[in-house]
Amino acid sequence: MDHVHGHSEELRAAARHFGRRRFLTTTGAAAALAFATQLPAAGAAAAAELDGRRVTEDPFTLGVASGDPLPGSVLLWTRLAPRPFEPDGGLPAQRVPVHWELARDDRFTRTVRRGTATAHPEFRHTVHVAVDHLDPDRVLYYRFRVGDWTSPVGRTRTAPAAHARNAALKLAAVSCQAYHDGYFTAYRHLADEDVDVVFHLGDYLYEYAVNATGGARAYTDRTLPAVFARETLTLEDYRLRYALYKSDPDLRAAHAAHPFVVTWDDHETENNYAGGVPENGVPPEEFLLRRAAAYRAYWEHQPLRAPQRPDGPDMRLYRRLRFGSLAQFDILDTRQYRSDQAYGDGWQVPGPESEDPARTLTGAAQERWLLDGWQASRAARWNVLPQQVVFAERRDRATADFKLSMDSWDGYPASRARILAGAEAAGVENLMVLTGDVHVGYGFDLKADFRDPSSRTVGTEIVATSIASGKDGADRPSNHDRLTAANPHLRFINGRRGYVTVALGRESARADFRTVPYVTKPGAPVTTAASYVTEAGRPGLTPA
Repeated sequence: MDHVHGHSEELRAAARHFGRRRFLTTTGAAAALAFATQLPAAGAAAAAELDGRRVTEDPFTLGVASGDPLPGSVLLWTRLAPRPFEPDGGLPAQRVPVHWELARDDRFTRTVRRGTATAHPEFRHTVHVAVDHLDPDRVLYYRFRVGDWTSPVGRTRTAPAAHARNAALKLAAVSCQAYHDGYFTAYRHLADEDVDVVFHLGDYLYEYAVNATGGARAYTDRTLPAVFARETLTLEDYRLRYALYKSDPDLRAAHAAHPFVVTWDDHETENNYAGGVPENGVPPEEFLLRRAAAYRAYWEHQPLRAPQRPDGPDMRLYRRLRFGSLAQFDILDTRQYRSDQAYGDGWQVPGPESEDPARTLTGAAQERWLLDGWQASRAARWNVLPQQVVFAERRDRATADFKLSMDSWDGYPASRARILAGAEAAGVENLMVLTGDVHVGYGFDLKADFRDPSSRTVGTEIVATSIASGKDGADRPSNHDRLTAANPHLRFINGRRGYVTVALGRESARADFRTVPYVTKPGAPVTTAASYVTEAGRPGLTPA
């Protein structure tokens, strides 16, 4: 598209300036990113300080968030943006002191900790506060202040102690929130759910243009600025797109209500990219510069800890969280390190290219980290794998000429086989995979051999439908019968929007697929489309 190519000139200029050889080093990419965005390469120390009393408009327009709960620590986030749809957020290029407070109650009569953080202009005045030395397994409330302005109150919690014999944990899983496809009504209902933590499994935003009326939202009471009516390519584009998404009141409500654990998929950068390979044929140095911009904006706008801060085009997003002895969560990144999709991507007949044992979805280092972590872990009751793309085999038809999605684990079957073998070798008894991406709610039994329906069931997969992507959807998608006939291990399918909650207990886990009937207009009610149970020690899903 001409407007995209014209818009990418600064990317191309930066890539030409640094050259491919220098760019493809991490330091070269970081320098190119600074060059392309006029960021001071030396860091954030030079900016003058702005007195918070000079901020004359509400700076907390994008809300508050918390994330990655640990037994003795919470991570708090906000961004100062009095005018969020302007490139600078409505603030000068100056440091702003931000006061924060953490308390046992939402009226802040029992303060646990308080302090001051600095919102740096180089990070678009985002704030990441790690509050340590807290009691485990506690609900806490937090807020921020700048000058005379006070943020909304957020609610978060610490994880149980590492050795706690905790009996229950309730999580929610969400994914795929295309702003232009509909309202985030499901988030309003999720904000009211009694859950301990929310896992976001990717596609937090989409790179595609959003028109003046918000696409399928069909606004009549507002006009969105023209800055959103183009694909995101530069750091400024991605920052503005996060501002648009976080301006949604339902998304803000969910973040304020629960701690989030986030991981990305493709659209936070570009559709179906694979490692350093873009969807379209742009030079690799130009794409990696775009990836660096996307990763930086992602870190800035998510409640992530310091180890996740990107370095040029690279960002260590895979990480491990434990909730007592009940659950270990190994959060994966299946985009940054994957081999390119086989057979040109899409749905293809599997063959030697897709089945090449050298192909990987996780990359060698992340795969080793996962398998070693299972071997070394104290035996958690549930080993949960929050990740992006469908893990189970998913044939498109029951006949011998079936096709598989080359973008999912079906396009990397050797990689999947190594994961399942590693789980078995480590003695993982209760494996649960959490998935997003496909805008459908699925429940799968994971089989030792998907070619043999009678083979052992070795785990379960719960696929969360989209928040908005795909517009209203349908309870019974058009391919329902074909998929059900072709995949006997598929226990559930529903094509509405919504989220899934999973209640983990010591004896069983229960998944409730929560759906809304429409998203192209606001105000939809939420219902439970279906509920399934898996028993500890007996993998597989049965209707509740």
